[in-house]
Amino acid sequence: MSDPLKNISPLDGRYSKSIESLSDYFSESALIKYRTMVEIEYLISLSEQKEVKELEPMSETDKQKLRKIYKSFSLVDAKRVKAIEVATNHDVKAVEYYIRERLEKMNKKRMFPWIHFALTSEDINNLSYSLMWQDALKIQFIPVLHEVIKKLNSIAKQFSTTPMLSLTHGQSATPTTFGKEISVFVHRLSRQHDQIKKQKLQGKFGGATGTWAAHYVAYPKKDWLQFSKKFITSLGLDPNLVTTQVEPHDSVVESYHSIIRVNNILIDLCRDIWSYVSRGILRQKRVPGEIGSSTMPHKINPIQFENAEGNLGLAVSILSHLSNKLPISRMQRDLTDSTTLRNQGIAMGYGYLACKNILKGLRRITINKTEMKKELNTHWEVLAEAVQTILRKSGSENAYEQLKNMTRGETVTQESILDFVKLLRIPEEDKNRLSKLTPEEYIGIAPTLVNLK
Repeated sequence: MSDPLKNISPLDGRYSKSIESLSDYFSESALIKYRTMVEIEYLISLSEQKEVKELEPMSETDKQKLRKIYKSFSLVDAKRVKAIEVATNHDVKAVEYYIRERLEKMNKKRMFPWIHFALTSEDINNLSYSLMWQDALKIQFIPVLHEVIKKLNSIAKQFSTTPMLSLTHGQSATPTTFGKEISVFVHRLSRQHDQIKKQKLQGKFGGATGTWAAHYVAYPKKDWLQFSKKFITSLGLDPNLVTTQVEPHDSVVESYHSIIRVNNILIDLCRDIWSYVSRGILRQKRVPGEIGSSTMPHKINPIQFENAEGNLGLAVSILSHLSNKLPISRMQRDLTDSTTLRNQGIAMGYGYLACKNILKGLRRITINKTEMKKELNTHWEVLAEAVQTILRKSGSENAYEQLKNMTRGETVTQESILDFVKLLRIPEEDKNRLSKLTPEEYIGIAPTLVNLK
């Protein structure tokens, strides 16, 4: 194996330890294993069909032995398949010949004709790629996304009442709480998380052009449509029965789009956290020995969020290309999807890596309450909204204009707000409420929103 320092992709080099668990789903070895599994399960299913009289039913022992081929599949096995591929120059055919070798050792040469019976390579590939993506989502990506949501929810509840200045268009706006702003991301991500969990990928198994022609010419009385539905379902996929040679990839593209939405929400989060750090209202815990800048010793850079933002952008770009390319195939088949699909693991890898970096970053941020309070108390103009709303309540026809003239482009202090309120012709109850109001208290029901389901 080459030195990791010579790898072209940073996922296989610099970041390999962070994403190594995805290798079980997206490596070349993993693809070969999934293909082997589909071929073997098909062979077992064929043997159970009474119409296929030429293939004897398998004993439970034989089934276990066959399944052991893919369940105990190793790197050595994958290398053997690759060696066969050198001769065949066909990756799926190499899997078929590999299974032949294993059957020969089991004295089961009579099964040779039934491996890959009446199938096209795409029957094996589409199921394999969908299962790879589906399993990686379920076992790897969804859990790490759940951890991000869980951590954000914890932060939101912890700081649900911590007042913070809002910025709209980069300028001071109605105050909020830090917890409520983080809760926005909790709700957005949770919605996508739930949708991803409900999605089901499709698979096809209809032969060279999706007509089951070879199947029916061999066994015209067999209901191959029903057989295929049952087989695809048994693998954990939904049957797509009307296709060309290729499964059109619409369902997996729907899944890609869900991950794109997640990644874009996370980019939004990263940029907000970065801005809060830049404003000084968030601090980052020191890590002993860590260096923020090679020349400026004081710096603690928000590198986890910057790294995540960059990697999320890569993930979105790759998934966007996959989403645009995969549903398009010339006539009944072209091979442009073959090389493209091999990159779905890279797309997930960058998103998965980003989630891990976000978790690291979230674990080291702390609130700078002093700076938050200072920032609020230098922006009393945010109470102009409250004042003009009370004026409207009291029937003022030009409430907005009055506050606009007083506050727009001007430095507004506590004193100037109080002086303005004293002159207002409004009920004393409203006047007292406004006189006591501070930017820190003008947060509406922000703390309550954090606990909404």
